[in-house]
Amino acid sequence: MSEPRWLSPFEQRAWRTHLALHKLLMHRLDRELQEHQLSLNDYEILVNLSESPGRRMRMSDLADATIQSRSRLSHQISRMEAKGLVVREDCRDDRRGTFAVLTDQGWDTIQRVAPVHVNGVREHFVDRLTDDQLIELEAAFTPIVEHLKKLR
Repeated sequence: MSEPRWLSPFEQRAWRTHLALHKLLMHRLDRELQEHQLSLNDYEILVNLSESPGRRMRMSDLADATIQSRSRLSHQISRMEAKGLVVREDCRDDRRGTFAVLTDQGWDTIQRVAPVHVNGVREHFVDRLTDDQLIELEAAFTPIVEHLKKLR
């Protein structure tokens, strides 16, 4: 095995800043959603379902969209079912398939909470950067995201 390419002090600072940003921002956004009895994971699922045709997605597609294992998503959906936010429905075309479906209560919840979440994203992230910085950030992160998607 070859010697690792250790990070330079500059690279180390950039990496650790990225980690701190991600952890602190996700923690803040999650806390703001908890005031509405939702986790950030709950919210992400509600968003995906609300933007899907018929407000439904195959569980396997939802797991991929939310970057979760099928098992973890199943547990998450069970908790959300208990809150009345989603239901599961069998797939008519594929006996093995199951849909997660947004309930009316789930739709009302996403309608009510989305403005709160967007305000948090804006306050804690978007409004802290210039348009040019946002363009640079997107340009810098897109190739990394694409690389990691290929590895999944």
